[in-house]
Amino acid sequence: MTDRIAVPTSIAGYTALVTGGGSGIGLGTATRLVRDGAHVTICGRTEEKLVAAVTELEAAAATATSAGGSGGTARYVVADVTVEEQVATAVAEAASPRGHLDILFANAGGSFHMGPLATADVEAVRSTVDLNLIGTFLCLKHGAPVMAAGVGEGIDGAEAPGGSFIGMSSGAGAFPHRYLWAYGASKAGIDMLCKCAAEELGHTGLRVNTVQPGIIDDELMSFITAGGPLLDDYLEGMPISRVGSVDDVAAAVRYLAGPESTWISGVNFPVDGGHHLRHGADYGLLFGE
Repeated sequence: MTDRIAVPTSIAGYTALVTGGGSGIGLGTATRLVRDGAHVTICGRTEEKLVAAVTELEAAAATATSAGGSGGTARYVVADVTVEEQVATAVAEAASPRGHLDILFANAGGSFHMGPLATADVEAVRSTVDLNLIGTFLCLKHGAPVMAAGVGEGIDGAEAPGGSFIGMSSGAGAFPHRYLWAYGASKAGIDMLCKCAAEELGHTGLRVNTVQPGIIDDELMSFITAGGPLLDDYLEGMPISRVGSVDDVAAAVRYLAGPESTWISGVNFPVDGGHHLRHGADYGLLFGE
């Protein structure tokens, strides 16, 4: 019988950038990475929020270390992912400890439009696409060169392996959610962007995947998770009928970021209790329709 080869699982010493890392899924994922020993840089547009987040991350790292683990480090850089020069600066800062970036979670996103096509404000739609799709593209453009295998130093001076890029998509990008079409279209664009990048950049050692969260109980979605017809609609469309947690998504990102998934690329990974098997939520319920 052939002996099984142990698969490495540690990310201790890895460098990581998490955009939109000051709250919600971004902060939850950064916390998971720091607890597992990564050196994490978070970025966002609001310095006050980032300062508070780094304090939380440092506490998580200290707790991990005191429990016998290898807690990492945390720092921040103020950056708007729609501004190319600021994205380039954030990537360079995150990669600076070794000249190499191991993990980039392009989490920053949101929506400026909700409602019917016929009455949509074009600038709100453009802003949604710019934040989600163009922001992710800029992270890939500037992240890929410093995530390639052999660029900079790996752990303990070894040659750097290829990095892992994870884009933040959504179930709304995979199947229709009524009145959430601008957000959904931009997230669908992220899924295709990352598939194309996985194919194009695989030879450099870079893996590119996305996660597609369903309804998550964080501050962004609290107006839904507090209860009401839209939450009921979500739960009726989910085989595992519960609201997701930030930790559910953080665990998926951690898997895609780590050495456990070194042969996985070009995947759009649903984290949604099986919601993608049924039907999208009807945001018309917010309008009493």
